[in-house]
Order: sequence, then structure tokens, then C-alpha cells
Amino acid sequence: MFSKLLIANRGEIACRIISTARRMGIATVAVYSDVDERTPHVRLADEAVAIGPAPASESYLVAEKILDAARKTGADALHPGYGFLSENTNFARAVEQAGIAFVGPSPEAIAAMGDKIESREYAQRAGVNVIPGVAVATVADAAAAAREIDYPVMIKAAAGGGGKGMRVVQEESALERNFEACVSEAESSFGDGRVLLERYITAPRHIEIQLLADKHDNILHLGERECSIQRRNQKIIEEAPSPFVTDKMRAQMAKQAVALARAVGYHSAGTVEFVADDKRNFHFLEMNTRLQVEHPVSELITGLDLVEWMLRVAAGEKIPFTQKEIHFNGWAVESRIYAEDPHRDFMPSPGRLSRYRPPGRKGFGVKDARIRNDTGVEEGGRISPHYDPMIAKLCTWAPTRDDAIACMSEALDRFEIDGIAHNIPLLGALMEHERFRSGKLTTHFLEEEYPDGFGGVVPDAARTLRLAVIALYMEHVDCNRDNRDAELSRHVETETLSGLGSCRGNVVSFAGEEIEVESDWHPGLVTFEGKLNGVTMAVSVVREKEGYALSYRGTHVRVLLRSERAAELLASIPNALSGSGEGDGSRHLLCPMPGVVVSVGVSEGDEVRAGDVLAVVEAMKMQNVLQAENPGKVARVLCSTGQQLAVGDVMIEFE
Repeated sequence: MFSKLLIANRGEIACRIISTARRMGIATVAVYSDVDERTPHVRLADEAVAIGPAPASESYLVAEKILDAARKTGADALHPGYGFLSENTNFARAVEQAGIAFVGPSPEAIAAMGDKIESREYAQRAGVNVIPGVAVATVADAAAAAREIDYPVMIKAAAGGGGKGMRVVQEESALERNFEACVSEAESSFGDGRVLLERYITAPRHIEIQLLADKHDNILHLGERECSIQRRNQKIIEEAPSPFVTDKMRAQMAKQAVALARAVGYHSAGTVEFVADDKRNFHFLEMNTRLQVEHPVSELITGLDLVEWMLRVAAGEKIPFTQKEIHFNGWAVESRIYAEDPHRDFMPSPGRLSRYRPPGRKGFGVKDARIRNDTGVEEGGRISPHYDPMIAKLCTWAPTRDDAIACMSEALDRFEIDGIAHNIPLLGALMEHERFRSGKLTTHFLEEEYPDGFGGVVPDAARTLRLAVIALYMEHVDCNRDNRDAELSRHVETETLSGLGSCRGNVVSFAGEEIEVESDWHPGLVTFEGKLNGVTMAVSVVREKEGYALSYRGTHVRVLLRSERAAELLASIPNALSGSGEGDGSRHLLCPMPGVVVSVGVSEGDEVRAGDVLAVVEAMKMQNVLQAENPGKVARVLCSTGQQLAVGDVMIEFE
């Protein structure tokens, strides 16, 4: 076995790999850019080497800097993690030429599967189902191919993955804009602007097979993962197994995945991704020749440590178990927690984590459930605009799917994050969504269920009542810490409920209900945890001037609490809950996130229509298209290509 392992990555995956290496008695070396000097993965490793400035192109993507760090520290193995150089053929070859073991497949397998065009050809020869498609070099080529294949079509980068350089095109009028965006994003993310055009499967489900292969011709599958809940072609919720896949379908998919791996002489962990339609027809998408972001759910249902087996395979060990000895136990769900605002079209939200408190490992009352949180951040740290916006991967396991989801709901309720926007409200809402719970998923789920974007969950009367009761109880605790038997009376007002409420001891009376509250909450806690008539709830709490703002599973409710006299005096004043709103008469396009201007689509004097592209800003490795909301005329353009902008910077002024 290896004595020292260098991890050519950062963040949560670096921490994840270090954890297994430490358990196996292998010393570790971290590499870090300037902005990552004080991050957890650097501190956890036995040694750490600085490799340059923050932009990945000057640090994590510079192969020679990584190799130099490995040589200087005497590392005899290198794990690339995912992203960055993990699927770079030249890097894998250079590592091996330096006499260092590359913890992954051979350079030849990476080359064969890393190119979507070449991988399609391998898949066809191996008898794997493929989607009709063709490589296209120009807009004219794409238009001709799309007319032959028929719309809708998918344009995607020939290299790379992770949702970068991918666009769905519904009609020819949108082809040119999306083709150019894909090429630009592919060049920016992977240094390779080639793209592939394929028929787009309607009502698609994203299902993948996890493989594990050694250098002794043993290739095993570890079942499937369902990754259909996505935004911008990037996964946000994964689960294993899939609620859609039958035993017969699993066997067929696994057989094709193993055949493809054998055709390219694959060893190490790897994943073959498929797209399936509602009739359970499935087609090859791509093969990821690396550890997947979502690998924890496969580990949770098989009991295997994929990083450990990647290391053992790289060291030449033979897998000692057979396919028949792999058993799938229970159900696992993963929620990717991102620094992005789901209420603002998933705009990135870099910044400092003023609060970061993950839930514990217990199942919060869900029988036999377990919680796992893979992360690479800590309280007080910063989410950098230079890298992927992931904060953590929260995973739950339970004997059944319903219990795994229930445990996830409870865990998300107790995940405390402040200082930046994050997607926990959306994740919490999805866990309760009837369609998600029924397993009726497609990669269009978010667009179909939230066609106007995620605006939160409108609470029903029962939920509003419970939240109002919690607010009244907290007010009672705050006002009567020295005398818990004193009665408190307040006029309670929410958007849909109002009236007089009271609390004596732990019994709250409001809206004709008497509810017993059991809780250890006290002022200063940002999460209320307790039971209402025996039902457990964990609610995010923000103290306001006249009450509380409460957030729970995608619902946000403001509860105003006033004395009866104050309520009488304010009765004639317009509803204090109503905001003035920002209006729609703004004359400026403001930058919605910190980022770099990729392109500006208008000039001074141009007339624009609603929907016209005004500019493209790249942040956290994604290109964000800014469109005109209303028609108008451009008075001034105040930004230029390549310019670094902050949130709120004026980009364009209209007459």
C-alpha cells in the first residue's frame, strides 16, 4: 500500500479522501491556492503545499505545479478527486511518467471516455444503447443536424461534465444563441470548444450505474443512483437505489455499463450515466472516469468505501468479493447544499459563513436512520467566487425511501447557515413535495413544478397556525425567563391569521386552538426545536423588532406580536406586513452576483425587447445570461468584456 498520498483537489472531496487515507494509515498532502490557505482540507492533511493564485487556471489546473508538489513531498500516489484535472488524460499520463501512482483509471480509458464523441463510438461497439446525435463544428452544422434529428435537441460539450456547456434547444430560433453559449462555456470550463448535438429525450430521468473494477479483469457494479432533480443540468438531489428502476432494468443497465468498461480496459471506480424515458427505455449519456460527487449514497447502501477501493486498486490489489456478494441495503438520499439563492434563479452567493452548524448524526426520531455530512467548509470561512458553490453534501440513510426522506427533512430543518444565501429552503420544500415523494421524477422537475422560479412554499392554515404558536411561545420565554408561570398575551398577526393569543406555562392558546409546546428554546438560539402536541418541529428563527421571521421547509412567515393596545392604535394603518416592493421602473441593469463579464450583447442607442440578451456574467464556473425584462433603449453601457464586477454594480443604463 502507498505511504503518502497527494490530493490534487480542494474542499469537501479533499477532506473526504483525507479521511479514508488516514484510516488506512496513509500520510496525506494537500495543495491549496492563496484563498484556500486556511480551509479545512489544508489543516486536515499531514502536509500542505501552496500552488498559486485563486483562479483555478493558475493553481488547481496547472499540472506542473501539482506534480512539483508531489515530487517535493515524496508522495507515491495522487488522487485527483473530481473536477479540475481528474479527467485530464495528459495529467494522468504525466503522473505515471513521474513514477507516481494515479488513483484512477488508465490515461487511455480517460481519453476514450472523456470525449463524448469518442465515447459514443465505444459505446456503440460495446452494444450500449446510444441517443441519435452527431458532432457539430458550426451553427450551420448544428442547424442541419437538428433539422434531421428533430427538435428538441441537446447541445453539450464534447469534453468535461458537471452540467457545464449544456443547453436544451426547443426550436431553431434559439439554436444560434445556445450553440454559441455552449461553445463559450466549454472553452472556459474545459479548454475545448467542441460540442455534440443529440436528440433530447422528453420526460427524461437521469440514472447512473456505479462501477468498481480492478487490474485483474474484475468489473463489478454497485447498483444505480437516480439523479433527476437538477438545476441548470447540475444535480441537487440524488438517491440510491432509484424508485423507478426495476430488477430487470437494473440488470440490463448494469450489463451494458460493465460491457463498456471492459471495452476500454477500465479499472478503478467509475460511473456510466444513462437517460431513461417514461417507458424505461434507456440510452448512454457518458462515462465519468472518476469519483462522482454523489458517491456517498452508493457507499451507504453497499457498505463499501469507494475511496479505499480506488486506492487498493491503484496499488494493484485484487477485489476479494464477487458480484453476488454485493448487497443493496436500505435507501440513501443526498442533498447538495449550495451557496446560491433559489429565490433569485439560483444566483451564486459567495461570501463569509457567519454561521455554519450541520445537524448531528442521529436520525431525529426516524427509526434506524443515519446522517452523513461531507463538507469542506467551517464557520467563519468564505465561499469563494472562484470555485463551485457547494457548501456540503448532506446524506441520510434509512431502511426505506420514505424514512430516508423523512430523516433528510429533519436534518435540513436543523442545518444552520447564515451570512450567505443558500438552497436549503428549496431542498426542504422538495423533501415534502408530493410528486418527489411519489418518485415521479424527471430532469424537468424544477421547471415543471416552479415554472416562474422557486418563490417558496405558501403555507396552509395549519402550518401558519403552528408557526404563529411557536412565535408566541418564544415571546413568552423571552419575556418571562424568571417566571415561567406568568401568562403572556399578545395580538398575533400574520398574512393570513390574526387575533389575540396567550401563553401560560407551555400551553399556547390561539385561533381557537390550545397547543402544548415542549421545547428547550431560549433567546439566542437561531433554531427552535420542540414538539407541538407531540409533533416534532425544527424551525429557523430570526428575531425582528415586533416579532419573528420563521422559516420551515421552504415556507417563510413573519409573525408580528403586539400588545392589545398597540394593535388597536395600529388598526387603521395599512398592513405592516406589506412591503413597498422594488417596482419595475428601474433604469439600470445591476450585476446580480460577483463575477466576470463574458460578453456584452448591446451597444449605446440599441432598442431592446423583453427577453433580449444584455450581457453574460460568469460566476462560480457557470455563465449567467442576463436578459431584458422590459423593452427600452440603451443609454450607456458601463461594463466591458473581462471586467470583474461586484453585486449591484451598474452594467447598463436605459433611457
